[in-house]
Amino acid sequence: MKYPRSYHLYFSPGATSDDRIAISTDSLINTEIIITEKMDGSNTAIMNKGVYGRSHGDYTQNAWDRPMWDLWNLIKRDIDDGLYLFGENMYGIHSIEYTKLKSYFYLFGIRSDDVWLSWSTIEEYSYLLNIPTVPVLFKGIVKSDSELRKLVEDLSNQPSALGGLREGIVVRNANEFHNDNFSTNLMKWVRKDHVTTTIHWTRDWKKAKIVQ
Repeated sequence: MKYPRSYHLYFSPGATSDDRIAISTDSLINTEIIITEKMDGSNTAIMNKGVYGRSHGDYTQNAWDRPMWDLWNLIKRDIDDGLYLFGENMYGIHSIEYTKLKSYFYLFGIRSDDVWLSWSTIEEYSYLLNIPTVPVLFKGIVKSDSELRKLVEDLSNQPSALGGLREGIVVRNANEFHNDNFSTNLMKWVRKDHVTTTIHWTRDWKKAKIVQ
């Protein structure tokens, strides 16, 4: 079961006619939320049997996914059955070339069977497996839709924590939730015209640089 399609916040300027848009933020108000940076990479899932790219029809064999298999070899024995580690594969440069990457994989979600684990649990896995999470921009509670909108739009105008443009923002419930309720517990804001890669990307892609 691959990563669900995430809904755009209704004020996300990068939403297109093909995207799904959340009409309400009520489920994220007066509850603990986490706001993280949406990074311009490839959605990747690591489980104990292998590595998936965007498609979960088969394990990925793309050249830009090789470092993900290197990571898998290091941690596969520490991943329980039914556990998926989702993150951004930053090995291939997409639209944004980051200047402060410390890793080729940034963790943003963990699903155990049909349950998305809490952010605090994700941070535990991050520490134990030595895998960074995507940059965290806010932890706390907002009291209204207008407060959430102002916070998201203020954060979106800042540069990336990893150098370069900020592609977007992800807001999620800090607690665990069922996969059936994914669309009301996680929403995104994406900058306008955020996709600039061409159909030739898979042929002309370039490797990103890690800052030691």
